[in-house]
Amino acid sequence: MAKKTNMALVLLFCGFLGAFFLLNLLLPDNDFSPRENRQLQTAPKFTFSALFRGDFTKKMEDYSADQFPFRDRWISAKAAMELLQGKEQNNGVFYCGERLLEPFAAPSEQELERRVGWVNGFAEKVGVPVTVSLIPTSAEIYAELLPSGAENDSQAAVIRSVGDMLLTGFTDLSEILSQKKSEYVFYRTDHHWTSLGAWYAYDALGGSLGYTPRALTEYAPEAVSDSFFGTLYSSSGFFWLKDADVIHSYVPDEGVIVERYDTAQPTVTGLYDTSALETKDQYRYFLGGNCPQIVVKTGHDDLPSLLIVRDSFADSLLPFLLEHFSEIHLLDLRYYYDSPSAYVESNGIDRVLILLSVDDFCTENNLNLLIL
Repeated sequence: MAKKTNMALVLLFCGFLGAFFLLNLLLPDNDFSPRENRQLQTAPKFTFSALFRGDFTKKMEDYSADQFPFRDRWISAKAAMELLQGKEQNNGVFYCGERLLEPFAAPSEQELERRVGWVNGFAEKVGVPVTVSLIPTSAEIYAELLPSGAENDSQAAVIRSVGDMLLTGFTDLSEILSQKKSEYVFYRTDHHWTSLGAWYAYDALGGSLGYTPRALTEYAPEAVSDSFFGTLYSSSGFFWLKDADVIHSYVPDEGVIVERYDTAQPTVTGLYDTSALETKDQYRYFLGGNCPQIVVKTGHDDLPSLLIVRDSFADSLLPFLLEHFSEIHLLDLRYYYDSPSAYVESNGIDRVLILLSVDDFCTENNLNLLIL
């Protein structure tokens, strides 16, 4: 009896594998996963050189995983099963009821000193006012929502350490964002701050950057999307979540020229990319998403120019800055590989803001470009 049962299980298992093998052959490949917001591996081309290098087998493994039938449902089922087993996170993202959180791991003191040294060297070299501001993520602002035992280092402590070591201007945003945590200052399914959170940063930066901020009551925010599911949703597999985030626009797109340097020749675009609202990556609505270099001409020619060394958090902050500067240049060191200090000199920049999330400041490999 036991032998028959074992044989039946083997046949059932083989049938299961065979069915999925046939489905894999019959179903068309997908180039992109909207839920995961990333390109999927398609069938690799076989060559002997690729086989001997190991490229072919690696791509075949990725292809088998990425093109597995009903992939999204399996990812979601895995995340749900792990929750039922008491595991409150998947792929490093914790399910905290009303929001998703990704804990922070602080670097060593030596690594932090090394990175601050690059900033201090840059500030000394450029000879114009430099302000540094590090953005805490939602894992810091809503840390109490994480389950007990979840490892989550203090971003506020890292920010204070950086401020103590800097030899240039510094604005700490963690206090104001913590004070306003009951408001909609961070998306629940994405790692970015909302436009409201960006406004609080804009208000806090006024003293360091030499402008008088406009009051929040002077804006008439417009909800441009109520169907935004962000990066934490995409990476976590918690695809059963129904409550989407809302994206608001506060500043009209009027009288502004935006030049994107995705290649050597600029593309002139608008302040907002409304087509992004029809895609998974709706945060690209602000400035069109990641780009090595962006130049925004505001039309206020009598005002100073500003360079922002940035990550994507700056995209939703920039609209608030338009009326205070003649030009705003943005460099993303993840994709821009030339010398930022040479850029300051060649473009006659009057002031610099280094605006990065704490995560990016502590991990970005190209931050040392600041000392070129």
